[in-house]
Amino acid sequence: MIQIQHVSKLFERNGVKNQALNDLSLTVDDGDIFGVIGYSGAGKSTLIRMVNALERPTSGKVVVDGRDVSSLNYRKLRSFKKQIGMVFQHFNLLESKTVFGNVSIPLVLESKSKEEIKERVTELLEFVGLSDKAGSYPDELSGGQKQRVGIARALALNPSILLCDEATSALDPKTTDQILDLLKNINTKYKITILLITHEMTVIQKICNHVAVMEKGKIIERGSVFDVFGHPKQKTTRDFVRSVIRDNVPASIHQTLESAHDARTFKIEFIGDSATKPLIDALIKQFRITVNIVFANMSEIQGKTIGHMVISVKGAPAEINAAVSFLQQQGTAVKEVN
Repeated sequence: MIQIQHVSKLFERNGVKNQALNDLSLTVDDGDIFGVIGYSGAGKSTLIRMVNALERPTSGKVVVDGRDVSSLNYRKLRSFKKQIGMVFQHFNLLESKTVFGNVSIPLVLESKSKEEIKERVTELLEFVGLSDKAGSYPDELSGGQKQRVGIARALALNPSILLCDEATSALDPKTTDQILDLLKNINTKYKITILLITHEMTVIQKICNHVAVMEKGKIIERGSVFDVFGHPKQKTTRDFVRSVIRDNVPASIHQTLESAHDARTFKIEFIGDSATKPLIDALIKQFRITVNIVFANMSEIQGKTIGHMVISVKGAPAEINAAVSFLQQQGTAVKEVN
């Protein structure tokens, strides 16, 4: 378990102070895939560097598996860091070493025997799909292959925690999906806790169980990915969610709605089971109204569906109000759009 308890971090250079983290608290349970998202300058990188003691907090505690990281002496800290693997945005590979040589670095530093190193590196390269690249050099690899080498190296000492610092932001969408599948496989097969930071909501959507949204050194929203995607409370969170789930009506449709003076417009939100019910069909059959679907979007989050729909409705006010009440009784959120 990772527990970040009221941590603040203040950087000062040439008399200029920068509050990177401000009384931040966060808990990541064992075996979880936890994402932290925020714009540049939110404090994400500082936060993740606290976990493996690359940075020390100005105040507060970072507790990993019951140990206060900042209180460890050099010998205990060196031992502690073996249980934490790190995957970097720009791979951090040594260009002078082969793929095999890069993956073996942590094992060499631990003075493992040549037989142990060969066995472990061979196993890891097979796991990440690079068995045929053992003798290649980094400049001969694609970006996705380089990141696979970085992941294999991070797993060399059998860590219990894997930290990912913008691990996919330098990759194209297809390669990003492949790396995320690999990380999910690592979490499932090795039961490794994964804490990743990103500015891409698609990464959170595809791999994470829980998410925290950061802004100006603070966490402004947190929860399960499904809950945060389904009910974002803060503006920054809503902006991130809208980058993958479109719930806003395009301007061209707005113009069409504005010209329909005899119709009322409603925005409907479907979450979970309600998304699979034929509710619009039921509206048309049960109420004396005319329904026109002007916008609709469906997304899948953690195996559940989140949908948004905008409908234009014509009919007597009493019939329309009864139809709205019916939709609300079916577990959907309905809001009239002016």
